[in-house]
Amino acid sequence: MNAILEMRGISKSFTGVKALNDVNLTVKAGEIHALVGENGAGKSTLMKVLSGVYPHGSYEGAIFYDGEERHFHDINDTEALGIIIIHQELALIPLMSIAENIFIANPPSRFGVIDRDTVYTRAKELLAKVGLNEAPDTLITNIGVGKQQLVEIAKALSKKVRLLILDEPTASLNENDSEALLDLLIEFRAQGITSILISHKLNEVSRVADQITVLRDGRTVDTMDCHAEAIEEDRIIRKMVDRDLEHRYPKREPKIGAAIFSIENWSVYHPQHPDRQLIKNVNFHVKRGEIVGIAGLMGAGRTEFAMSVFGRSWGQKITGRAVLNGREVDLSTVSRAINAGLAYVTEDRKELGLLLSDDIRKNVTLANLEGVANQRVIDDMKEFKVASDYRSRMRIRSSGVYQEVGKLSGGNQQKVVLSKWLFAGPEILILDEPTRGIDIGAKYEIYCIINDLANAGKGVVVISSEMPELLGISDRIYVMNEGAFVGEFPTAEATQEKIMRSIMRKGEKRQ
Repeated sequence: MNAILEMRGISKSFTGVKALNDVNLTVKAGEIHALVGENGAGKSTLMKVLSGVYPHGSYEGAIFYDGEERHFHDINDTEALGIIIIHQELALIPLMSIAENIFIANPPSRFGVIDRDTVYTRAKELLAKVGLNEAPDTLITNIGVGKQQLVEIAKALSKKVRLLILDEPTASLNENDSEALLDLLIEFRAQGITSILISHKLNEVSRVADQITVLRDGRTVDTMDCHAEAIEEDRIIRKMVDRDLEHRYPKREPKIGAAIFSIENWSVYHPQHPDRQLIKNVNFHVKRGEIVGIAGLMGAGRTEFAMSVFGRSWGQKITGRAVLNGREVDLSTVSRAINAGLAYVTEDRKELGLLLSDDIRKNVTLANLEGVANQRVIDDMKEFKVASDYRSRMRIRSSGVYQEVGKLSGGNQQKVVLSKWLFAGPEILILDEPTRGIDIGAKYEIYCIINDLANAGKGVVVISSEMPELLGISDRIYVMNEGAFVGEFPTAEATQEKIMRSIMRKGEKRQ
């Protein structure tokens, strides 16, 4: 099989920091080539060099595509040759429809006028191909981040793609949707389309990849042929982090106390459709020192439930009762929820969790400005000390607390979000997809932080689309489907099969 792509001796620096150092990558035509490594290893930077985001002349080395050396000056040059990249950061316009976003750069037209019927029909076909059951005229702002990722994939498929680059495409997807996407990549391979897959989910990589290239600290450390030998995840991890992880999840001996927080008869209606009840008379509790997981498929209502509890930041006509430490608490606004002792780490850290253009210092103290103020005036030295302490405690990799958060890797951005809420001193911490889009090493560090919080007597709630993660870190698991809890298991008794059976039983009753 001939190589469709060769990247030779690629080096790239940012303000004196070498992000890529003599990287080599060879991709064969019609294969799925996985690119793995810790956050900050250089994977996304390498793909931005390939796709023309970083133009020729801004890096050292050479790119050969279809056997010819290429000098890409922008993304238009690469797309003209069928190289399409789907970035981890979504690039959709919220107040435009799904169909408009898919065809924004190349809408079908007749006699110079956009053919809206064709736009709608083709968008519907593409949405079916990626498994998204939404009307093409639905606004982007009205769908969740997971569905938005599928729109991005449909948008890429609308172009004549020969080499498809996917940067963490399943990070926002649940297991069923991730499986469907991987099957789609296999289908593309059968059609002769080449794919480069960046993923932190090693089980996905092992399932579909023909070859795996590992980057560490901006260098190529290994390329593995998955057809020549069986590639174990432990080998990939050792290459990625240059050390063994004895266990995927850190050990913990839980010390669980009495119930610290409960929700009773909680009901929530859709913010745009007041007659549509999304959360249906939910009862929920978490004990002191307990890690409670919430499992469910996309659209089950997990995020909507969490956001409605956190200051009614989602939904309308919200009814129910919240009790913290034996007393009913007012959660009617975000500030009141924070004052009551709640914190919510959003699933969408870039849009809702961080000020990307501000530095680490300002982001860490954002939820508790009173903690760094003297007589309502921010004390710069106190703010610097707090941010520095959290940078050290959370092992945030950066040049310092004045580094812009938008320039950090995903795992380090997540640590900044966690630092922000830990500094607010919550009793209850709700974590929505806390390890989405971060590597195996950073995940382990996040799990250790979660354990430390529980060991300190906090109540921790974890929403995750990765069932092995919930089974690995939780003490107890709720199963959610169609806005209601349909199962509850101590983790010692829980299995993926039992969780899915709870969901399916609910589906059978509906039919």
